[in-house]
Amino acid sequence: MESLPHCETLLLEKNGPALHVTINRPDVRNAMSLQMVAELSTVFSQIESDLHIRAVVIRGAGGHFCAGGDIKDMAGARGQKAGDGEADPFYRLNRAFGQMIQQVNESSKVVIAVTEGAVMGGGFGLACVSDVAIAGATAKFGMPETTLGVIPAQIAPFVVERIGLTQARRLALLGLRIDAEEACRLGIVHQTAGSDGELREQIDRAIDRVRQCAPVATAETKALLHRVGHESMSGLLDSAAEKFAKAIRGDEGAEGTLAFMQKRPPAWAGEEH
Repeated sequence: MESLPHCETLLLEKNGPALHVTINRPDVRNAMSLQMVAELSTVFSQIESDLHIRAVVIRGAGGHFCAGGDIKDMAGARGQKAGDGEADPFYRLNRAFGQMIQQVNESSKVVIAVTEGAVMGGGFGLACVSDVAIAGATAKFGMPETTLGVIPAQIAPFVVERIGLTQARRLALLGLRIDAEEACRLGIVHQTAGSDGELREQIDRAIDRVRQCAPVATAETKALLHRVGHESMSGLLDSAAEKFAKAIRGDEGAEGTLAFMQKRPPAWAGEEH
């Protein structure tokens, strides 16, 4: 396993097959700074080829997930001027965030978002690119950008992918804030927890399920799901059949079949695999 990068805005802890990433700027409700964006991107880049890490659990310190973009970075960008041939500082700031969100969305790892307190703007977008999202009782979700005179430029496409155009329109155009129960009904999160103990149990269950699934097969499945709707169905199914044949002939396919016949857990279900 590769060593984890040093981060100033994130706390990193490896536990079994999961990397726990805690956004650690509680004094500003974990607002997303450019440094945090860069550090999240570095973490996901570094773990991409590490088969020992199969899940990434993202949560916030101090009772909040992430309250959106950092006002100081916005003020700093306002004071900058684009040089000749350079992009507008606000464009660079916004686009860097979008690139990180896309990277998390397409990560081969199972991304588990544990949402509590403020889940706004960029934090809302981060929740919408998770594979499993769990909401604590205090979670409040929203896209407040239009109430601030700006637009949810980088997160809007991912919100539409998550909950569909009609619900995304209502949330974005009215700048609504919704609770955990409504977020679950809309499909922003998959489950809610009424207490800290229940939240921990749901996280543990999700990680245990990740452990039962073969890492390469899981990564290939996630990549396949992301291709749906972006290419012709017949071509997609041709490609998927090729990947299926490769998988079943590969090490994981052989081990999974043998384990099933021998009525034992597959090798990857062990603690350190």
